[in-house]
Amino acid sequence: MNQVYKNIVLLLLFVFVGCKATAQKFLTHPVKKGETLESVAKKYKVTPANILKYNKEIRVGQDLKPSTILVIPAEGTVDQTAPSTPNNPRTPAAKDPKADQEEPIGFTSHKVKKRETLYGIAQRYNITEEDIKRYNRDLYSSQLKKRMVLRIPKYKRVKPSENIINEDDYETYTVAAKETRWSIAHKYGITIDSMVVLNPALSKDVSYLREGQELKMPKKAGSSVQNQVTELFISYTVPPKMNFYQLEKKFGVKSDEIVRLNPEITERGGLKEDMVIRIPERKVETGEVNTDNFIFYEVKPKQTEFSLTRKLGISYRELLALNPDLQNGLKAGMVLKLPKEQTGDFEVRNALVLDKINLLDSINVANKPKLLFLLPFRSDKMDSENKANTRKMIQKRTDASLSLGLYSGALIALDSLAELGISVDVRTIDNQLSPLKTKSILIAEDLSNYNAIIGPLDVPSLQEVAVRASTHRVPVIAPIPADTKLSMSNVFFSYTSDAILRERMLDHVASNKEEENIIVIADGANTEAKDSIMLKFPDAKIVPVIEEEKNIGIVRDSLAAKLSEDQMNWIFVESGNYKLISSVTSILNSFQNAAIDPEVSNKKVQLKMFTTNKSKAFDNDVISGTHLSNLNFTYPSVYREVGNDVFIKRYKKRFGDTPDRYAVRGFDLTYDLVLKLAYKNNLMEVSKLIGETEYSGNKFSYENNSASGYFNQASYIMSYEKMRIKEVK
Repeated sequence: MNQVYKNIVLLLLFVFVGCKATAQKFLTHPVKKGETLESVAKKYKVTPANILKYNKEIRVGQDLKPSTILVIPAEGTVDQTAPSTPNNPRTPAAKDPKADQEEPIGFTSHKVKKRETLYGIAQRYNITEEDIKRYNRDLYSSQLKKRMVLRIPKYKRVKPSENIINEDDYETYTVAAKETRWSIAHKYGITIDSMVVLNPALSKDVSYLREGQELKMPKKAGSSVQNQVTELFISYTVPPKMNFYQLEKKFGVKSDEIVRLNPEITERGGLKEDMVIRIPERKVETGEVNTDNFIFYEVKPKQTEFSLTRKLGISYRELLALNPDLQNGLKAGMVLKLPKEQTGDFEVRNALVLDKINLLDSINVANKPKLLFLLPFRSDKMDSENKANTRKMIQKRTDASLSLGLYSGALIALDSLAELGISVDVRTIDNQLSPLKTKSILIAEDLSNYNAIIGPLDVPSLQEVAVRASTHRVPVIAPIPADTKLSMSNVFFSYTSDAILRERMLDHVASNKEEENIIVIADGANTEAKDSIMLKFPDAKIVPVIEEEKNIGIVRDSLAAKLSEDQMNWIFVESGNYKLISSVTSILNSFQNAAIDPEVSNKKVQLKMFTTNKSKAFDNDVISGTHLSNLNFTYPSVYREVGNDVFIKRYKKRFGDTPDRYAVRGFDLTYDLVLKLAYKNNLMEVSKLIGETEYSGNKFSYENNSASGYFNQASYIMSYEKMRIKEVK
């Protein structure tokens, strides 16, 4: 990749020199509680307009959020005689009237109708006009418009006279193993929206539930979910002019009972047109409803019986048998259960059926993502006067070459996205593989401006960025393996973990196994892998590995004694030692299609070699590719071999060389990220809706593990076949 290095080094030198030239023209100011645009402007002897010019996210009249980093033009100097502020405490600061402001417990959406006013909407939701403006900043500078969608805050406050919710009508439900909020909602016969109103914390946990977690759920006298007597609810869309008296006459259910089972009625100040409510019936549940038995689908608005059965691949009669409440009609928000093994035009994640969305057909060009690449290009080691030495430095340093590989692929992705009409604002900074350098960068950068951050590569810097970015709910993408116990809700671990790869490999073998003879060869450093294999295949045989100070290997006769002449032999080799791998593959190759002992039997042995973790040792030059091909060596992988696709052609045209796997990853990672942001400018929200995506050599399927982050679950099964590496479908 010499030509690639040459081109990118010139580009980076230009970028970094340019950054240094412009950085000296500005100061940065972290906003303290109580500060205003005017007070900050006076402090630095500039006008508010000067600050607004360089901080596009701030609007006139908007409250400044504490910890926001403002870019201040350096024309003025700090005003030491400025009035006392929390940032300049010469005299006691006046108490901030917003300091004790009540925080909302959640939000609901309101679509503005014709002739509606801000005052009327505030009265409808029992909040102030300022409450609405605070969470819809555009209203400070523009008028209320028809079809505008507002975020309406929900508060815990309820007037005593309106407090008609009786705690005795609710019970505490303890989450069992393998249950999801979908299965529990179905068990109680309520919608997810109603469940979240009762348990506001669920909105932060996505679909993840912890075993033993306690939930507040509706109950009816004499009934208990644990006793398998639950309530069946029909979903009913409130028509115009409907009132509680009419509901009571229509369904024979008291109005206070309907209110208790539909908390959103109280939240929204009464029955509203098009509101979907639950009307109770009695039913007896047969069998446990959990992820061992069922998967779940939430009915979308405007779906019909025909479109639903076509999507789910099941007849309406079968669907009705599983979900008797469908006899009262198909309603948006209903949670339907399906057989565990059901397949159709959908993907299942956490037992929830996801709709397939074509990102290329769902681009919103109005979304203009802003990305920050924070990678160790090691400009501190570059000599702009000696490009030959710089090239040698890059080739020698893994961090620099890896960063350049990722970034060169990302540049091709950005070119391709531009052709789709997607405008992306990119800022690239070299963190020099230094946590201290990273901290200084974060002090100067306002992370709230970004939609996503890619990098850094080192774990200490990644953790520092994740902590700072989490305050603004900005996602951080870890582009390579991050071997850390980092537990941050905003980190996307894009590299599928070894544990998931092992599980995928074992599931693949188990699904194809018939009468094969399984043998395990694992050294002392891979006992965990050996134990996992033995747990999955208790009848597997173990060939001991002899580990000495200078030698490592197996006894050929020990292996021969465990081989079968009548069954196919599947051999797991688990090691990170290239000497052991080389020795074992040579021995296995000598047995392939040969008799174990020609003097006893002429039957030929058939072997196939597997591993649950293809370490770098398998790529060592001493290991014969011919042997691996003869043994049909099969392994799990986060990437696949790339053919001569459009990306390869574009890369060669721009950089004059073939991309390595890091360049392929940089392309796929960036392309996937921007397409998702172009669909919905919030990566966390998109991850709830989008299933698996796949590009040139990588695929992504992020699963949220509560506060621990988002983890890629996607992987490939690859196999050597006729001297080529192919994906096993």
